Amino acid sequence: MDKNAKIFVAGHLGLVGSAILRTLEGRGYRNLITRTREQLDLRDREAVNGFFGSERPDYVFLAAAKVGGILANNTYKAEFIYDNLAIATNVVEASHRHGVMKLMNLGSSCIYPKLAPQPLKEEYFLTGPLEPTNEPYAIAKIAAIKLCRYYNEQYHTNLLSVMPTNLFGPGDNFNLETSHVLPALVRKFHLAKLLSAGQAEQVREDIEKRPLGFGLQLGANAPEQEILNLLDRIGVTGGCVQLWGTGTPLREFLYVDDVADAVVFLMMKYDYRDVGEFVNIGAGHDISIKELAERIRGIVGFPGEIQFDSSKPDGTPRKLLDISRMRSLGWEPKISLEEGIKLAYQWYQEN
Repeated sequence: MDKNAKIFVAGHLGLVGSAILRTLEGRGYRNLITRTREQLDLRDREAVNGFFGSERPDYVFLAAAKVGGILANNTYKAEFIYDNLAIATNVVEASHRHGVMKLMNLGSSCIYPKLAPQPLKEEYFLTGPLEPTNEPYAIAKIAAIKLCRYYNEQYHTNLLSVMPTNLFGPGDNFNLETSHVLPALVRKFHLAKLLSAGQAEQVREDIEKRPLGFGLQLGANAPEQEILNLLDRIGVTGGCVQLWGTGTPLREFLYVDDVADAVVFLMMKYDYRDVGEFVNIGAGHDISIKELAERIRGIVGFPGEIQFDSSKPDGTPRKLLDISRMRSLGWEPKISLEEGIKLAYQWYQEN
């Protein structure tokens, strides 16, 4: 990509989009285009087409999406499939219509079958049933992959697709109703640590800055007991943190600046013929939710216990990406899980 190229980062305020923006700026790209959802609703076909017609971007990073954890995926099924389908179809079609040189479509590892062999190779795509708890989101992401593939085949466009693993880092969502597991654990342990230290006012400040989710709110000048009751409803006390499931599922986590580095690397060096229908981006190793929780507890500094509620769902037993294809293209992850969690927690405390 030429340093003067016009680059549109869709979803620049989100976890992945903000990391891509940081990476591009760090490498000297200055002709960057961004729009908030209020400025441009990517679900609106006419608005998207008008934007591409007036701005004429050379490159597009499609990082905009409706995302969330198991609870959000189960609760907002129609929104997850509709919003993500609409965003992909509108941005891909407008990119083709207005001569975008290259587009990067960011997907998700949930596109793989629930019980596919591990680690997940690209060729396991569409070989079995999906995990039911996030099927609507997965179907939308599968459709986006196929959309890019068939536009490439019919129109000779240059649309690349990547499948990142579970991501975390600066700009993450810490709303316990809609967040993914790692930021939810960071927040729960942080609140529990404050409670264990008798810092009820700091807990109040945290809740006032960021919604807890589930419609849970503190009343004005709420007494300390109301704060304790509120956190108890989400499984947080000064002596214990309760988590969903059994703690046995295995998950892979990648610091978000690593995936940003990977997609910029691909955009600079490769075309869709080199990448194939899509390519995995991951850390190359996984960890159980129980071990992850213990590691986060140590980093945050919470002295209490961890309990698991086995009546709640676990989701897919294991999701580990095979990243051998990405490695063959010359890319490796750089930031360890331990370092990444420390950086994410530092960002949480500062923001």
